Amino acid sequence: MTAPGSFLAFDYGTRRVGVAVGNTLLRSATALTTVAASGAERFERIARLIAEWRPDGLVVGIPCHPDGAPHDNTLRARRFARQLQGRFGLPVHEVDERYSSTEAITDGAADVDAASAAIILEQFLRHHP
Repeated sequence: MTAPGSFLAFDYGTRRVGVAVGNTLLRSATALTTVAASGAERFERIARLIAEWRPDGLVVGIPCHPDGAPHDNTLRARRFARQLQGRFGLPVHEVDERYSSTEAITDGAADVDAASAAIILEQFLRHHP
C-alpha cells in the first residue's frame, strides 16, 4: 500500500484557473479558489497555494473535443502543465476534463472553475493507486 498523497488540481483557462485540493486517503476533492490572473501574477498566486497546501503532486485537466481530438486549448493546457512541472518540480498528472464544467454548472456550483478542478481531481483520485 502506498502512503497517502495530497494533490492540487487545476482547471486551466486563458483568463481563469480553477483550483481544488484533495488526497488519496479520502479520495475526495474540495474546490479552493479561482485564480483570475495571467502571466507572472498567475504563477505567484499558484506558488502561494502550493506553499500553503504542500501537495505531493499536481493535476491538470486537459480539454479535448467530445471525440477526444485535441484543439487549441488542449495545447495551452498541456503547456500550462509543463510550466507547473518546470517551476515547482512536482509531478504533474494530466486528466481528460471533458464535461467537467458542464457537470459543475449542473451541480449549481457558485465557483464553476474551482468546482471543475474538484471534479477533475476526483476523477484522477478514482484511478490513482
